[in-house]
Amino acid sequence: MSHHKVIIIGTGPAGYTAALYASRANLAPLVFEGAQPGGQLTITTEVENYPGFRAGILGPALMDEMREQVLRFGTTIKSETVTKAELGARPFKVTTDRGEYTADAVIIATGASAKWLGIGKDQQLSMSGGGVSACATCDGFFFRGKEIAVVGGGDTAIEEATYLTKFATKVNLIHRRDKLRASKAMQERALKNEKIVFHWNKGVEDVLTATVETPMGEKVEKIRALVLKDTVDGSASELKVDGLFVAIGHQPNTSLFAGQLPMDESGYLQVEAGSSRTPIEGVFACGDVQDHVYRQAVTAAGSGCMAAIDAERWLAAQGLAD
Repeated sequence: MSHHKVIIIGTGPAGYTAALYASRANLAPLVFEGAQPGGQLTITTEVENYPGFRAGILGPALMDEMREQVLRFGTTIKSETVTKAELGARPFKVTTDRGEYTADAVIIATGASAKWLGIGKDQQLSMSGGGVSACATCDGFFFRGKEIAVVGGGDTAIEEATYLTKFATKVNLIHRRDKLRASKAMQERALKNEKIVFHWNKGVEDVLTATVETPMGEKVEKIRALVLKDTVDGSASELKVDGLFVAIGHQPNTSLFAGQLPMDESGYLQVEAGSSRTPIEGVFACGDVQDHVYRQAVTAAGSGCMAAIDAERWLAAQGLAD
């Protein structure tokens, strides 16, 4: 069982940035990549809102750059999945699918996963750049002048639909019920927006695609329409759209920490305001695992920086930083 000053669980912008700062502070962090190395950005195509890349960058390429950067400064990365984290006593014990490790400090950067419709094609097309997304702020720009659809009825769906009217000619909001769950203020704003068309009592049954050729000569599968099923009478209809945004929520990857760390009603880890500190001294959280508001690569990276600095200062106060 090897011992480390800092173990970081998860990668993505939060985990890699935490590793960057921790390694430059001579803490020799150990990072576990988990089942999805690089996090949600590895299933994203173009990233145009991350500072420093004026021409944009592919999500997987950005994660590769971050990975190579932390390796340059001495971070150890293991392609192992954490199956158990014991945070009740120090040193903390982390068990993976290949071994056991201990650490003086633990940084949690396990992120969150978008909830999909369960029809297969939606998640598949989101990974291949086929016109499906779970983040309007990330991908709305790519649908300028096009007709799109948003699925959901809560605050996230209404917020995303309203935001997307900046780019799309028409936003079709699809909801399984005849009333929204969003706050009254958000509902009123959306109902008054002429660009938003509501499809009540409808669910997405299937995603129809067409093969198109890109300017680079590549043939890709793109969304062309949705098959909607009426939740009242079961009838089916077809809705032509150029894009689909799934806004039925995210699931934070926090099952490892159930019963050990406090979470909000949605399962996000709770940290001390203005910091990455959890109620357990020596355990820190960063990125989407504790952020249900912004969920952006740049904010995740910023919180990863905070976690590493908080961990370094805590270790120094315990006399464990050297």
